[in-house]
Amino acid sequence: MRWIIVVLLIFLVGLQYRLWIGPGSWEEIVQLEREIDTQQTINQRLQDRNQVLEHEVHSLKNGLDSVEERARTELGLIKEGETFFLIKKEKE
Repeated sequence: MRWIIVVLLIFLVGLQYRLWIGPGSWEEIVQLEREIDTQQTINQRLQDRNQVLEHEVHSLKNGLDSVEERARTELGLIKEGETFFLIKKEKE
């Protein structure tokens, strides 16, 4: 009878070890759920950024206004007949 109790106790300890410490334990599941939440947040930010970029690409493909605006700000485009004024700030 004692051997049966010893075997059952060893079996119970083995199951408890796997439940609390071993692979697939509660702690590991909670950690994986946190990682999933973090990754979902990152994915949402990337999807938002991709939507902005997609809108910008669509705008550049279909409208000349956005191309002209970009050329003015990034490349310093000045059209014929326009007057360019450069205002310099004095050093304080």
